Amino acid sequence: MKIESGQVAVVTGGASGIGYALAEAFASRGLSVVLADVRPEPLGRAAETLAETHAKALAAAGAGVAAVTTDVSDPDAVQALADTTVERFGRVDVVCNNAGVVGRQAPMWEQTPQTWRWLIDVLLLGVANGVRSFAPSMIAQGQGHFLNTASAAGLMRLPLLGPYSTVKHAVVGLTETLDAELRAYAPAVGASALCPGLVDTPLVETSAAIRPDGAETSEPAAPGEDGSRKPIPGEVLTAAEVAEISIAGIEAGRVRILTHTDSFRPARARLAAVLADVDQAAASRDGSAG
Repeated sequence: MKIESGQVAVVTGGASGIGYALAEAFASRGLSVVLADVRPEPLGRAAETLAETHAKALAAAGAGVAAVTTDVSDPDAVQALADTTVERFGRVDVVCNNAGVVGRQAPMWEQTPQTWRWLIDVLLLGVANGVRSFAPSMIAQGQGHFLNTASAAGLMRLPLLGPYSTVKHAVVGLTETLDAELRAYAPAVGASALCPGLVDTPLVETSAAIRPDGAETSEPAAPGEDGSRKPIPGEVLTAAEVAEISIAGIEAGRVRILTHTDSFRPARARLAAVLADVDQAAASRDGSAG
């Protein structure tokens, strides 16, 4: 799908991080943008900044910016977001189910039930709610694309972040199935799972600020000499870099969009291990049949 002026994009988790960077990338291309976030004050500031920063591109395209406070774990709230989008702009072309949180680093057996529930509600059911509310409009107009923020953690093993990695695997699987289902109903409607590695965003801080009772998050990493926060070793990209890679991936029709080069080797290793198990199972069955 070509991203172009006159379209309408919805971005959840849009007040900061990857979400805001996606919104900027869309606005700079002349798309109308609906920002959604559970935090009303940061959301309002983000919408004002977005409209001011990209006023020229938005005005040239007759596009606009709207902000809708939304808890993506609430199906009714997400439906209200969809209704508001269509009422304001008449259509929706890109939906970025991007709202995110992260729990603390600990062995899986030490993770609290509340942490599991929180991550499932926001990271997985938040995506499912977005699909349920926006897919009918896209199918009806015969064009559209979902960008569901998963993670490189959804393509490989990530010890000490069990709930997060588990849910991100689920988002990848959801998106693969969603793409097949959408294209069966409307060939020009599809879905991509965004699978970034480390990105310089305030995700840890925002997660700590909104976590429910009983859910646990990691302590924010201390800023480095360059001001960035890097909780674990690895390649770090800016949110803006991830946004541009995401749009290129959407336009290329990729179902899985990997952004970090240091994700390639572990993803290949996991796939190789799966294929080895498949080959071993096949050989075992062939041997028993003989």
